[in-house]
Amino acid sequence: MAQEIERKFLVIGEYKSLAFAKSRIVQGYISSARGRTVRIRIRDDKGYLTIKGASNASGTSRYEWEKELSLPEAEELMKLCEPGIIDKTRYLVRSGRHIFEVDEFYGENEGLVVAEVELASEDEVFVKPDFIGEEVTGDIRYYNSQLMKKPYKMW
Repeated sequence: MAQEIERKFLVIGEYKSLAFAKSRIVQGYISSARGRTVRIRIRDDKGYLTIKGASNASGTSRYEWEKELSLPEAEELMKLCEPGIIDKTRYLVRSGRHIFEVDEFYGENEGLVVAEVELASEDEVFVKPDFIGEEVTGDIRYYNSQLMKKPYKMW
């Protein structure tokens, strides 16, 4: 099984000038049930189907399976998604040996900026960039599948 281990943080400082790449992401959920999400994502000109399992108690680890799709396939599957779309720009920022994915949200989630770092183990040490704020790992409000249902502007 593919295991995703990541930690998530609020962003409090400048990060765009540090980014070495960025891409636009639009995604929806065929299923946003807790513990078994099925996501369709269009990232620039490619599509992806992702299935995620339940998070562990700390929220840092969960099963993840992903398959690349053609853009037309992803666009067709987006039509099957539940109401609510996540729209964001993802910036990639190096920090030590790791890459932080910084997501700037639009639409109903405008004003929210979060950063995630993928790890090889839950206790792996990493260098936090200066723009990293409060850790929100495991806080379901910040899961994209929840932001689709209860957007940041409604908090």
